[in-house]
Amino acid sequence: MYLDRREFMKMGALAATARAAPNVPVSNKYNVGAFYFPNFHVDPRNEEVHGKDWTEWEILKRGEPKFAGHDQPKKPAWGYLDEATPAAFEKKTAAAHQAGINHFIFDWYWYEGKPFLQRAVEEGYQVAANKNDVSFCIMWANHDWYNLMPARLDQKEKALLYKGTYSASEFDRITDYIVTHYFRDNHYFQVDGCPYFSIYELANLVDRMGGLEIAREAFERFRAKVRSAGFRDVYFNAVAAGIKSISDPAAFLHALRVQSVTSYTWFHHFEMNTFPTVDYASALRAAPGFWKEANAMFGVPYEADVSMGWDPSPRTCQCDKFEHSDYPYTSILVNNTPELFQQGLLNAKVYMDGLTNQPKILNINSWNEWTEGSYLEPDATHGMAYLNSIQKVFGA
Repeated sequence: MYLDRREFMKMGALAATARAAPNVPVSNKYNVGAFYFPNFHVDPRNEEVHGKDWTEWEILKRGEPKFAGHDQPKKPAWGYLDEATPAAFEKKTAAAHQAGINHFIFDWYWYEGKPFLQRAVEEGYQVAANKNDVSFCIMWANHDWYNLMPARLDQKEKALLYKGTYSASEFDRITDYIVTHYFRDNHYFQVDGCPYFSIYELANLVDRMGGLEIAREAFERFRAKVRSAGFRDVYFNAVAAGIKSISDPAAFLHALRVQSVTSYTWFHHFEMNTFPTVDYASALRAAPGFWKEANAMFGVPYEADVSMGWDPSPRTCQCDKFEHSDYPYTSILVNNTPELFQQGLLNAKVYMDGLTNQPKILNINSWNEWTEGSYLEPDATHGMAYLNSIQKVFGA
């Protein structure tokens, strides 16, 4: 997002006059969330591009090793479940609850006037008999949708399938849908009476809305709508990667009354300096320093994030040479053992214990990013080991 001098000065003025974000009382409870990527069920728009009954399981099945010792293809211990069924989500929810996970954070999409990939939450989780054991919330993944299933190395311009063009009026329609379909669900994750709502590319959203002032007014309408529905307010979270282009992120967030920031994956804030592999231990060591830096940089609380791994190679065309290039032709985290993942969780717990006047929220990447190599669901190699690591640190 580019801000000219006039827009930058306006941002400062708005930040100076913005009402404070809702005060959220501090709780000693750890709220452990896991991001959920819902592309493992049939969606009509996916079928238009990839064929009948296609899901991202097809990409996972075709993954091939890119170097000696590379563990591909990943094999889910539960098989290739259809996540848009209550039975599948009852299995997922039971395992998450046993591990000590408090809520799923569903990646949620809206293109061309309607939601996309929503059947996992609406026909899977929300209908599951045991959904009261694990709450849910949504992270609006408002990025453009490209055809990376798979991506070609020689394709200079990736195929754009859906562009997120969000006007203020469309934002009003989107938030109507969110309040009606999700916030009103008794199992929606709240922070002291405020539904938790995250936005992936906040700067991009503001830019496409027409600027900060228009976006701020739209956000206030959203807040009023939520209060009318019986809640205290909205608890707004922003993903750090979506505001990294802002020269003064603290003023930007204050103008929009955003309460917290987090990251979706360590890959977004950890430099992968070697190819094709980077040792997981190096990312593990770097994370606590970034949390402290981010907590000061953004001017709002930073929610700790822990990634289980990183390996998007299944999303590359398997017939291509694996060369360092744009995503998904990136370096791969290796040696991400359950024991080191557990150390990352312990580091996050220490970080949260040192915080004052902010909720203790941890976001884990991810419950099921199988084709990005970051998943908690059991596989044929480690079984339940990563979930057991969470249980050891945060379980009852």
